[in-house]
Amino acid sequence: MTKLVAKVEVHDERQKRKAMQVVSSFGGIGSLSMDLKENKLTVSGEFDPVKVVSKLRKSWRTEILSVGTGKEDEGKKDDEGKKNEDLAKALQTYYSTPITYYYVPHEEPPSCVIC
Repeated sequence: MTKLVAKVEVHDERQKRKAMQVVSSFGGIGSLSMDLKENKLTVSGEFDPVKVVSKLRKSWRTEILSVGTGKEDEGKKDDEGKKNEDLAKALQTYYSTPITYYYVPHEEPPSCVIC
């Protein structure tokens, strides 16, 4: 889980809504909040912070204040981690990498005689 705190220079409620709409269009966003007084945008979830900031920079002046891992509920994290590991092992055994053999037939070059 990634947590991004960025300073986005928006001046009114309309620009705030547009900035939040731009960020929410990315997949993997867990939570999104913006403080209009301090111009701080906080985004958490499974996303690429570089893509989010570069998209915001197209319309607003944006600075990255911090990027790090977000805090999760430890009990929930352990259960999900175990489930994900079990699922990964099951998928790996079921969908194992196929072995592919290639056969290139040996052909003799055509015999051409120029008279």
